[in-house]
Amino acid sequence: MTTSEPPNRPQPQLDTDGVPRGQLVLDELLRLLDVRELEPDVYQGFSPETRLVRVFGGQVAAQALVAAGRTVPDDRRVHSLHSYFLRPGDPRKPIDYDVDRARDGRSFTTRRVVAMQDDTPIFTLSASFQIDEAGLDHQLPMPDAPDPQSLPTYADRLAGGHNAGPWAKIPRPVDIRYVTDPPWARRPSAPSPGARSLVWFRADGTMPDDPLLNICLLVYVSDLFLLDSVLATHGLNPSVGGLQMASLDHAVWFHRPVKMDDWVLYDIASPSASGARGLGVGYFFSEQGQMLATVVQEGLIRLT
Repeated sequence: MTTSEPPNRPQPQLDTDGVPRGQLVLDELLRLLDVRELEPDVYQGFSPETRLVRVFGGQVAAQALVAAGRTVPDDRRVHSLHSYFLRPGDPRKPIDYDVDRARDGRSFTTRRVVAMQDDTPIFTLSASFQIDEAGLDHQLPMPDAPDPQSLPTYADRLAGGHNAGPWAKIPRPVDIRYVTDPPWARRPSAPSPGARSLVWFRADGTMPDDPLLNICLLVYVSDLFLLDSVLATHGLNPSVGGLQMASLDHAVWFHRPVKMDDWVLYDIASPSASGARGLGVGYFFSEQGQMLATVVQEGLIRLT
């Protein structure tokens, strides 16, 4: 194991708190998401070296969607995915993605993917793809939000001495600007029914033209904030003692083309929590006000 980088190897840009960010970090994430083909309909992906003890859910969902998309004709775009997190993944081991070509129709294509580690399924995904077609068009209005460039950076938010957990020191391929207070910066408070979280984000660099990779980066980001909306509704901080959280399922509907070079506004709320489970619902909007996607996630939330 080497203790220093080769002198001619490009070094990533550093954020103001010394954490890697920028184009090299983004390119490394895109390499991880673009899984490699082992044999027809079998792909393999890896996890980055992080302090996380299990594979990040957004990563495995994005890799599974890439695997599914690589078996679909180029004239079809993903319009929905539905997935279940079955077991925690081990970030030290590769993940194999087995793709089942469930259906190839004239307008729609369906794929099922099982993510495996040690011959055991850890995640399942079903995704549907459609040819481009004209039809009715309407959307929810975009909520009011300040210009993302006017907001503090992620590093600026952390400078307040807040405990953001292991995510604070992980390389940052995405520029994140909170409109509302980050969950880890909130003080415990009284319950706030209807509380909403607003977050701007975009790739911290230039994205390739591949539409699937742009959508998969959106899927990756979509898993970062949803369950925090449940805590916000109850006035809780994620660092509260005895809190256990884990994603159970994740569904996304893609309404319009996504370009992750541009700013995207994520509008999140929790309509319900019961039975040690919480539901988060989010809407993605382009900076120009187009509604890009809708995401729903249910997660395990235990206060022990």
